[in-house]
Amino acid sequence: MKHFSELTASAERIVDAGEALIQRVGYNGFSYEDVAKMVGIRKPSIHHHFPTKIELGVVVAQRYTHRFRQALLHIEGTQARAAERLRAYAQLFETTYAENRRLCVCGMLGAESDSLPAEINAEVRRFFEINVAWLETVIALGQQAGALKVAISAPEWALTLLGALEGAMLVGRGLQSGRGPRQVMDTLLVSIGA
Repeated sequence: MKHFSELTASAERIVDAGEALIQRVGYNGFSYEDVAKMVGIRKPSIHHHFPTKIELGVVVAQRYTHRFRQALLHIEGTQARAAERLRAYAQLFETTYAENRRLCVCGMLGAESDSLPAEINAEVRRFFEINVAWLETVIALGQQAGALKVAISAPEWALTLLGALEGAMLVGRGLQSGRGPRQVMDTLLVSIGA
């Protein structure tokens, strides 16, 4: 199976199309025909790079997770305070949502997990584990510093925040609303006095 770091320029365009389609219609909502139309190539060319849709889905999720991890490192390097890190984290979701109400790739895949192959589910799980662990660390440091006055444990609040941000995207799309993850995070932080 390919790794996202080994992609040629043509394969990268296919992965870009796969990512955009997953964000709009989910993994089960698109075909290689849809990808071919978006990229402007024939289906056999897609099969040359990704013999199966499973392989394409895995690479999309791998690359998305990698980019998200890079963004988390950037937040750590540019934001010192826990509340500011959490606001910057919410902005990652907001940026995705602001692009025609697109949803998080792994959020969409997570919603389809019962119908996805194990290889894709493993990548989705990895994305969520990385995010929860990062949030737990930020929250615990904020609690220790007295900056985040949350009555529940860091692991519980991490799951709550991640669920709220993913849910904000879904509810916003369902309501066709501009209210997205950033507003949800602001509301949660205000509620704890951060």
